[in-house]
Amino acid sequence: MTHSAVAMRYANALADVVTGAGMAGAEAALAELRAFEAVLAGSAELHNALTSPAVPPSRKRAVVGRIADTLKLSRTARNFLFVLIDHRRIAALNEIIHSFETVSDERLGFARADVTSARPLSEGQRGAVIAQLERLSGKRIRARYSVDEALVGGVVASIGSTVYDGSVRGRLETLGRRLATE
Repeated sequence: MTHSAVAMRYANALADVVTGAGMAGAEAALAELRAFEAVLAGSAELHNALTSPAVPPSRKRAVVGRIADTLKLSRTARNFLFVLIDHRRIAALNEIIHSFETVSDERLGFARADVTSARPLSEGQRGAVIAQLERLSGKRIRARYSVDEALVGGVVASIGSTVYDGSVRGRLETLGRRLATE
């Protein structure tokens, strides 16, 4: 996913503040922002009010403050949301959160992996896949899992632009190419 320059700017600013506390600070901020995002996504009226230029920023801040109190958000998350309100960037919250995930993972030495399998993987299988990807990439891995029955069997993992194809479908395609050239 490509991140806009605006989202990356805000994500980097938030990461500057929270990654000093290590992984725990970044994960806490991420969880709090996701909780607020869920509330925002759950109410079209709230979304419209916070993104409308007709509503004064002071009223938006008051609403965000009440929601932050209800969600028990940290001072950092609350202030970050206030900055987004003040700069009319609350509509970009989802993209900022995704950018923040990417930035904080990079700063903390993690690589993102998208792992697709033919069937859901058990915890043991997930652990084995993670261990292998960490060995191959030399980084700690955070994985997102998905299922694609067209793979027939095996796993396809991608880290950035590098794809590791251990699927039956991939092996059959390779075999087909080799047979066609012979």
